[in-house]
Amino acid sequence: MAHPSSSPSLIDIGINLTHDSYDRDRDTVIARARDAGVTQMIVTGACAASSRKAVGLAHTHPGQLFATAGVHPHHATELTDTRLAELSETARAPEVVAVGECGLDYFRNFSPHAAQQQTFHRQLELAERLGKPVFLHQRDAHGDFIAILREHWPRLVGGVAHCFTAGGTELDAYLELGLAIGITGWICDERRGAHLIELVPRIPADQLLLETDGPYLLPRDLDPKPASRRNEPRYLPHIARVVARARGESPQSLARSSGAATRRLFCLPDAPDDIGV
Repeated sequence: MAHPSSSPSLIDIGINLTHDSYDRDRDTVIARARDAGVTQMIVTGACAASSRKAVGLAHTHPGQLFATAGVHPHHATELTDTRLAELSETARAPEVVAVGECGLDYFRNFSPHAAQQQTFHRQLELAERLGKPVFLHQRDAHGDFIAILREHWPRLVGGVAHCFTAGGTELDAYLELGLAIGITGWICDERRGAHLIELVPRIPADQLLLETDGPYLLPRDLDPKPASRRNEPRYLPHIARVVARARGESPQSLARSSGAATRRLFCLPDAPDDIGV
């Protein structure tokens, strides 16, 4: 079912579609996304195995699915010299539009800080060599994160602060650097995400991207509430409506600008049989 021509299509820049919660109905999830007007998706790679799976998924859905290839800071100690060589090969695949998910996470601290920093440096260097943007994760590590990023930025082609949930200080630093900002359903959480309602109007249209980060971060304000707690790309239009309302613009305008910004950053083609953009 095609989405109405009056509704420009959306791109989900961050969906963990290799997650095992999608194993039973992954094709249905992809079809539901398309029916909801989410015509393209970037499948997140967070470790060597999920990056390879993301490339495989993208390969079987050309023009509709794309992939990132990277090692999340939780898995930083896994990026040995051998794994880095393997990741470099994976990241060279034409389906891979960004290096990452990479960055720093001092909230969970599943990997030592020194290991996280070294792994972050190595993936930024990989992005420099490949000429691909970076898909970035940061939590409770802003100082080290922005310092490392600034060191590499002159040689990078761009990047996105994926799943942005931080405050104004972090936002200003990212925007000044030139990062795109990925907004998720966190903005729909009246307990933890209300501050984003005030912040999203400050993001220039050409730096604002949209994502679900499924299966995580199901929007809390969905009505009716789904039976499952699993998030999926078909809910991206709901997130877009909340973001658009906070910015005082129409969902159609936001879809156009975020779509254009996403295509520019990740060098995406137009969606297959796309209409209304």
